[in-house]
Amino acid sequence: MPFSSAATHRGYHFRPLNLGRMLVWGLFALMLALAPQLFRSSLALTMLAQIGYLIIICLSYNILLGQGGMLSFGHAVYTGLGAFIAVHAMNLASQGTITLPLVLVPLVGGVAGMFFAALLGYVSTRKAGTTFAMITLGIGELMASMALMFPGFFGGEGGVSTNRVYGRPFFGFDFGASIQVYYLIAVYCFVCTVAMFAFTGTPLGRMLNAVRDNPERVEFVGYNTQRVRHLAFIIAGFFAGIGGALTAIQFEIVTAADSLSVVRSGSYLLFTFLGGATFFFGPIIGAVLLVLASVLLSELTKAWLLYLGLAFLFMVMFAPGGIASLVMLNLRLASLGKLRGLGTGYLALAGTALVAVLGAAAMVEMTYHLQLNEALGPQMSFLGATLDAKAIDSWVGAAFVLLTGGGLFELCRRQFARQWDAAMEGAAP
Repeated sequence: MPFSSAATHRGYHFRPLNLGRMLVWGLFALMLALAPQLFRSSLALTMLAQIGYLIIICLSYNILLGQGGMLSFGHAVYTGLGAFIAVHAMNLASQGTITLPLVLVPLVGGVAGMFFAALLGYVSTRKAGTTFAMITLGIGELMASMALMFPGFFGGEGGVSTNRVYGRPFFGFDFGASIQVYYLIAVYCFVCTVAMFAFTGTPLGRMLNAVRDNPERVEFVGYNTQRVRHLAFIIAGFFAGIGGALTAIQFEIVTAADSLSVVRSGSYLLFTFLGGATFFFGPIIGAVLLVLASVLLSELTKAWLLYLGLAFLFMVMFAPGGIASLVMLNLRLASLGKLRGLGTGYLALAGTALVAVLGAAAMVEMTYHLQLNEALGPQMSFLGATLDAKAIDSWVGAAFVLLTGGGLFELCRRQFARQWDAAMEGAAP
């Protein structure tokens, strides 16, 4: 009997190509490829490399936080252990003990992160919610303290150093130049990002979302929620280990104080949240912000942690979905043609907020100057202007700028709120 069209339809099913998604991934790959051609300085290249591996780490953390609802304070354990295993593997390979091309070292770190995530995650994921968070915090502190107890592996306070240039070149690349290391990180960044995005569409990824939203119903239909969380924990540990190994390749040294500290875990949590944990691309924004804050902002001011804490506070209060939620909301309004009327309001808010921030920053910088740089005298430079930290007119001027900017911002905010409510009413389905 010849095949009928119905039988053919039942036997074969072709999904249409998602051209929009292909375009996004193509642009992402193009950005990774062209970024070092646009920003050629050594500092920019270092920052781009850091953004590359931090994208992997923040996305791996978001498997726990955003997709699984697991608030972890110990994610640096798996990035750090992956980095240490990778650096020891590089040293063994450079000595000729093992044969391991540098391009495979990140996978060694990933397997190490996966192993420790399977081991420690079995204990952590037996509980959920606040208990899970406290267990991960305890494990993070335990690993940080163990680093000083085993100096043979962790290298003590000095850490473990290595040399990434060893063995035969890989298709002509010896990875001595920073640009070659960047492209190695960029390739892993793209592949890992695609893999983690694909994971969100798998049955395990969907079940992880269900465990996050309603674990009781998941257990009622017959799934083991602890096993789902454990498997997700292992996958997150694998990608975290890859990111840690890329860190070891980039800097050729791994220290416990920097790699295993709870502060490092807190930074992953902070910037993943700032970027937007509820959206897949949110941690990518967070990784960029993490590099900008730790490299640029920390060089500009000693009060950068204060500014960072305030930014996190305001984000939690006014935009708990992170920057990604604001982007998606405005894109929705733009698709409906409602964003054009809000442009003037955005400019007014940005201008008045900038004035208020400048006034507040001047007061903060004068306070820090009096506390930390008093030996240099009361004179200080702030954005090209000279301020006297002990003169009353400098404080009065800064307070005047702050209050003026804050008052104008409040007036613009009220006007913008009315415009926003009108736009949202027109955009409501």
